[in-house]
Amino acid sequence: LTTWGRPVRKSRIFYGNIPVVRKMLEESKTLNFNCVDYMGQNALQLAVGNEHLEVTELLLKKEGQARVGDGLLLAISKGYVRIVEAILGNPAFSQGLRLTLSPLEQELRDDDFYAYDEDGTRFSHDVTPIILAAHCQEYEIVHILLTKGARIERPHDYFCKCNECAEKQRRDSFSHSRSRMNAYKGLASAAYLSLSSEDPVFTSLELSNELARLANIETEFKNDYRKLSMQCKDFVVGVLDQCRDTEEVEAILNGDVDNAPPSENNRPCLERVKLAIKYEVKKFVAHPNCQQQLLTIWYENLSGLRQQSIGVKCWTVLGVSLGLPFLALAYWIMPCSKLGQILRSPFMKFVAHAVSFTIFLGLLVINASDRFEGVKNLPNETITDHPRQVFRVKTTQFSWTEMLIMKWVLGMIWSEVKEIWVDGPREYVNHLWNVLDFGMLSIFVASFTARLMAFLKASKAQLYVDQFVTNEDIRNASLPTEVAYYTYARNKWRPSDPQIISEGLYAIAVVLSFSRIAYILPANESFGPLQISLGRTVKDIFKFMVIFIMVFVAFMIGMFNLYSHYLGAKYNPAFTTVEESFKTLFWSIFGLSEVISVVLKYDHKFIENIGYVLYGVYNVTMVVVLLNMLIAMINSSYQEIETDADVEWKFARAKLWMSYFDEGRTLPAPFNMVPSPKSWYYLVLRTKAGLVHLCKAKDLRHDNELEMGMLNSRFKIMKRLIKRYVLKAQVDRENDDVNEGELKEIKQDISSLRYELLEEKSQATGELADLITQLSDKFVNNTTKRP
Repeated sequence: LTTWGRPVRKSRIFYGNIPVVRKMLEESKTLNFNCVDYMGQNALQLAVGNEHLEVTELLLKKEGQARVGDGLLLAISKGYVRIVEAILGNPAFSQGLRLTLSPLEQELRDDDFYAYDEDGTRFSHDVTPIILAAHCQEYEIVHILLTKGARIERPHDYFCKCNECAEKQRRDSFSHSRSRMNAYKGLASAAYLSLSSEDPVFTSLELSNELARLANIETEFKNDYRKLSMQCKDFVVGVLDQCRDTEEVEAILNGDVDNAPPSENNRPCLERVKLAIKYEVKKFVAHPNCQQQLLTIWYENLSGLRQQSIGVKCWTVLGVSLGLPFLALAYWIMPCSKLGQILRSPFMKFVAHAVSFTIFLGLLVINASDRFEGVKNLPNETITDHPRQVFRVKTTQFSWTEMLIMKWVLGMIWSEVKEIWVDGPREYVNHLWNVLDFGMLSIFVASFTARLMAFLKASKAQLYVDQFVTNEDIRNASLPTEVAYYTYARNKWRPSDPQIISEGLYAIAVVLSFSRIAYILPANESFGPLQISLGRTVKDIFKFMVIFIMVFVAFMIGMFNLYSHYLGAKYNPAFTTVEESFKTLFWSIFGLSEVISVVLKYDHKFIENIGYVLYGVYNVTMVVVLLNMLIAMINSSYQEIETDADVEWKFARAKLWMSYFDEGRTLPAPFNMVPSPKSWYYLVLRTKAGLVHLCKAKDLRHDNELEMGMLNSRFKIMKRLIKRYVLKAQVDRENDDVNEGELKEIKQDISSLRYELLEEKSQATGELADLITQLSDKFVNNTTKRP
């Protein structure tokens, strides 16, 4: 405040000298309310910064106050709720537009007379009151601003090409990125998530995924976006931690029950759990409240088995293994019986599918054992049942084990087709195990198709022999070329022969089939972390292969160029061709190549010395540097898993469980190929329900009322949980140690109290002086009246 052009001592406001400030505001008519000190602070900011509510109220009553928005931001940053309420009651905030803009934007729009010093501002030009309150985690202030209509506008997509984004990007790209970061910090704040959204859990999960995606796009702010994404995930875990009964847990885990698909067993839909698994919110899925609910559903209709020992469960698995065909037959006949309900429980579905796949692997082993005797035959020997039989007819026939394997493959293909139909192609491809299954089954189909083609061609050759060739022609081998080929032994087959291709594809499919065992390992606490570490190791190997291939190809081409002109002039053919160069360098990683690979028979020492140097550098680079780097990467991944092994294992187990929670796919392959009466029954039932849905509007309204009742109940539960979370956050904040700011606040309160006491003392002194004067005057008057 200035009088006669010179500043008055600001201690009157700084220390809360309310009487003097009130007197100055009432008596002086030439005060400049908007002058600033050397720090750029005006009177209102000084009063707000020192939490002088009375002084702030006095200043707000005077018209002509500029930079009221700065005072509001300062009060929000310090958490002065009463001062915020007082400033929001000012006529300047009667319109909601001021709350949606930053102080600088508002003053530039109003064309205010005050020259705004942008370089000396305390806050960024894009920070609005609601954003600042969310940054500071001020729940009460956020609630006040939300009731006033303030909201944080979600930033546009990073690749948005609208005129507004293009203009901001052109004018100042860094400022545009910072404004997006400030907005996301406000959106990810626990205070804003708690009070602004009707479904904070869903909002937090979606926002965490968006922030994780932006971390990979805006790499310059990668750590900031990852921190905000983790902040959203921690908020969801904190809300789940406030649950006290099953109803509250289900309200969080199920989400929008009205949008979930119907369930035959009235089983919870667990929409939020599926979303958390998709976005890898591992702490939420591994939370004890969530795991307890999942475990209850896992042993559905088998409540007694949950408390049994491992031995009892093993006997149950053995019983299912031995009686699987009979159980499948019983389910076909009585799908809605008590036995059918037991078989539809997730645990029994898991056991049945695991047993079926184990039988499938056993068939692969038996099929391999049937060929052990055939290995003893020499390549030029033939195996026939009678003299006129073509050799290939015998070798291309399908055995009984291969026929069973084909049935299992067809059953698994049908199961995958139903899964694609239910989940959709995009969701199906997102799971790597589904990609492995698709590849394994495709290779099996290709192998059996090539084998069938070879069998048909051999059968065609056999038909020609049976019709047009005599025994004499067979002995003299006077056959057409296309027929005689199928009488040759294996050593004369073409490399592109369908049977050779079939055998190669079959070998790959067998390896992939046995690797599929890793899918069920997370069900066990001991093997689960190992399987997770193995999966993380595979990812590290793929990253390592980029550098490995680059170095490997460089040395392979270099060594080939060096020795390509010395074919036949070396002690071995290493590096003389591209193929030999590849094999030599690859096996040298494992120590299976010799140093003689670079030695020449000629006296060309220069070439030999270069070969020695390149070969030595290659071995040092590959063996000493890159392989040890790969070992370090694998060890780091394993340590990350071990550090939080419990969370990682429970998350992986939940993913396995969720695949068996959905309805359908009760019977495993190959029993699922025969549709049960239940399938026809539900097909008719759903058709009838569709007709009723179209014809009976009254029932539809009744169903909508039930859904709205369930939705309102869930909103009430969510509101109760959020209230607990907010109270807990505020209690935790109040229990923190007293900091320097709180000590300063106490000091200012004491100072204000001192001035108030001094004012009261001065008033009392003045009243006492007046009383003494009156008494003295009265005494004088009385004495003068006496005779």
